[in-house]
Amino acid sequence: MAESSGPQDEAAASRRGRKPIRPDPASGPVALFAHRLWELKEQAGDPSFADMASRLGAAASKSSLAAAARGSALPTWETTWEFVRVLAVDRLGRDAEEVRREWRAHWELAASTAQTETAPPPEAASRPETAPHAHVRSDAASHAADLETVAGATETEVLMAENPVARARSTPSKSLIAAIVTGATGLAAALFAWLAPAPEPAEPAARSTPAPSNSSFDDSVFEGDVTHPDGTVVKKGTEFTKVWRIRNAGTVPWQDRYLTRLNDTPCKAPKRVAIRPVQPGQSVEIAVRVRAAGSPGRCKIYWKMTDAAGAELLAAKKPIFLDVVVA
Repeated sequence: MAESSGPQDEAAASRRGRKPIRPDPASGPVALFAHRLWELKEQAGDPSFADMASRLGAAASKSSLAAAARGSALPTWETTWEFVRVLAVDRLGRDAEEVRREWRAHWELAASTAQTETAPPPEAASRPETAPHAHVRSDAASHAADLETVAGATETEVLMAENPVARARSTPSKSLIAAIVTGATGLAAALFAWLAPAPEPAEPAARSTPAPSNSSFDDSVFEGDVTHPDGTVVKKGTEFTKVWRIRNAGTVPWQDRYLTRLNDTPCKAPKRVAIRPVQPGQSVEIAVRVRAAGSPGRCKIYWKMTDAAGAELLAAKKPIFLDVVVA
C-alpha cells in the first residue's frame, strides 16, 4: 500500500457547515459514475475521504478522492482505481482483477459518453483584396490616350481647313496617324505608371512555430497488492513473499533501481530488492521475501525507490509498505 498523512476529513468539514453533495445520477454519465462511487463507499462502511487517503492507504489525496465523488468532472483512471481498490478490494475483500475489470468498464463508458462538444470549424481565410492600381492605371492611360487623340485630330482639322494646299501636301496616311496615336497612348500610360504609387508588398505568411517538447519527467503509480493485502494474518516464524505492482507513469526508463527498506520490525526482510528495467508505460511486479516474527504481533515495513547508490527517487511519492498480523 501507499502511505499517506491526510488533513482533517470531511467529517470535520461537515461540522464547519460544508457537507459533501451527492451527485444526481440522472444529470449525466459523469454524475452517474460518481453516484456509483458513493454507493461503493457506503457498502464499505462509508469511511471519510481523509481515512481513505491515510488509514486505508489510497495512493491519492483526500481532495482528489472527494473530487472523484463530486460528479462535476470524470476522475483519472489512477484516482478511480485507488478510490475503488481501498474499498472494494481491501475493505470488502473482493477479487482485485474482477474489481479492476468491472470499474474499468464503468470508467470507459463514462469517458466515451461524456464527449465534449466539437469545436466550431475554423473561419474561412479572408481573401486578399485586389489591388486597385492596375485598374486605375489602365483607365487613366485610356483616358489620356483619348484626350491625346482628340487634341491631335482637332488641330489637324483646323490646319487643313485654313490651308487647302498644305492639306493636300501634308495629309498623313492612315497608318502614320495610327502609329502616332499608339505612341502617344503608350507614352501617357508609361508616364502615369511612373507617377502612380507602387503597390505595397504583400506580407509574408506567418510561419507556424512548433510547440516546445515537454521535458522528461519521472513518475510512478501504485497499482495494488498482488499478494498479502493489508491485515493478512500469517503464522509466526513462517516465510512468505509479498508482491506489489507499480507502473512507470513518467517518460524516463527505470534502470538500476531498487526498493530500499526504511525501518526495522520483528519481521525480517532484506535491506533492498532490485527492480527489473521498466520502460515508460509498463508495469512491474516487485517481490520481497519476508520471515514472520517469532511471536504474535503486527509487522509494518516501509520501502522507497532508490538508485544503486541508495539515493531516494520520487521523493514526493509516499512509501509502499507491508502490513500483516502475526498469529
